[in-house]
Amino acid sequence: MRSNRIVMRRDRVLRFCSGTTKMPQVDVRGNLFRVQERIAAAANHCGRRPEEITLIGVSKTHPGESIRAAFEAGLRHFGENRVQEWEGKHAAVADLGAEWHLIGHLQSNKAARAARLFHSIDSIDDFPLAQRIDRARAGQPTGAPLRVLIEVHLGGEAAKSGVSPDGLADLAEKLIALRWVDLAGLMCIPPFLENPDEVRPYFARLRELKSQLEEHLGKRFPVLSMGMSHDFEAAILEGATEVRVGTALFGVRGTAR
Repeated sequence: MRSNRIVMRRDRVLRFCSGTTKMPQVDVRGNLFRVQERIAAAANHCGRRPEEITLIGVSKTHPGESIRAAFEAGLRHFGENRVQEWEGKHAAVADLGAEWHLIGHLQSNKAARAARLFHSIDSIDDFPLAQRIDRARAGQPTGAPLRVLIEVHLGGEAAKSGVSPDGLADLAEKLIALRWVDLAGLMCIPPFLENPDEVRPYFARLRELKSQLEEHLGKRFPVLSMGMSHDFEAAILEGATEVRVGTALFGVRGTAR
């Protein structure tokens, strides 16, 4: 009996490794409904309208079928981390009328490709990168500037990118002078903390930086992109206009394609 159990376990492992065992199905439609309910509750709690908050589904490492399921359930904004990964799967969902956001760090040698593939680049952190995007966008048939956000580094973590608060105003001044780049606001990825209330000071700081920037430049920037699956309600309480939610919608991420 013991040897039979070992053989059965070995067979299950082999089926999993060969791809014949399917991963559990994720209820994307149900997850989207629950996330929307949470967004509405957080917005109502602080006297805001849920319609003020755009939900970006973080579809990185998830297949085109998951994106399509979310689109069919009503989601219209999706976030990807890597240009190369998105190039490999965007053809499968090219027919969808969705907005595609690059939310991960962009390498300068991929700037031209990103300018063609995305409707928004939400992670600008230096001027030479923005210049590359500006030049690439000038040659596109859309005839419209590309929306960008400045990523601000607030947590002091060496592994994360973003411009420092001290360098924000200088970078923003340079960006608004570019013809084919439309600076819409700020984005941040604060440290991961189990208690969302402990993340709120980072979100409040980004809101303050946006207000200061608007006063300094005499220009309104409507977007505050902050908050993810575990803390987006705290971000909404601090003024987020866009939240980036992956796990709560699509389940645990797989291996990047």
